[in-house]
Amino acid sequence: MTPSATPADTSSREPEPGLRVDAERNRDRILAAARRLYAAEGLGVSMASVAREAGVGKATLSRRFANPEELINAVFADRMDAYAEAVAVALDDPDPWHGFTGYIEAVCFMQAADRGFADVLTMTFPTAKALETRRAEAYAGLLELIARAKAAGNLLDDFTAEDLVILLMANAGVIAATGDAAPDAWRRLVGHMLRSYAAPGTDAPPLPASPDPPTLFRAMVRLARGGTSLSKKPI
Repeated sequence: MTPSATPADTSSREPEPGLRVDAERNRDRILAAARRLYAAEGLGVSMASVAREAGVGKATLSRRFANPEELINAVFADRMDAYAEAVAVALDDPDPWHGFTGYIEAVCFMQAADRGFADVLTMTFPTAKALETRRAEAYAGLLELIARAKAAGNLLDDFTAEDLVILLMANAGVIAATGDAAPDAWRRLVGHMLRSYAAPGTDAPPLPASPDPPTLFRAMVRLARGGTSLSKKPI
């Protein structure tokens, strides 16, 4: 005779399909909410704010993502894929200088399109393994890109990969400070920096127009009124 099921037998069963669907739906809502908030406000957004935006309780959020780094890893996995792909595209360019400048412009555009990603590129998240793996892959490609541009005689010999980190930090600051008041101001910064990286005799990309005075004034007013998360501590 077959023994009847015990409570232990019941607890080991797979969750009902309806429960799995609900859990997945909550996860999708959390990720969508985090993307919206990070893109608009940067990584200073709290987990509680994400839960409110997603319409779920903090306990539900913590069951899916135990800490901010887990959430950041999930939200930005596809963007880090695009970041690594930008290096691959640049390395495929037969013109090393064009590939280098195109890569810089592409990455800085990614920052401008997503405030959260602007922060991700200038911070490290040791426990976000997938994200950091892609960052390492992109860094290796960047080193090759730099070496090729130098060998072609287009990039200054004293340019280093750390100079790109400095540029990304500066670009993140401009993006955060100007916001939608002067959304293209970052292009002017990047244009000037690319010119400064070019070896003598190298044709630099055209310099984008600077923001007009009224536009820049609005950005300065916005910054003075605290319309940026620059002063917020990272989560």
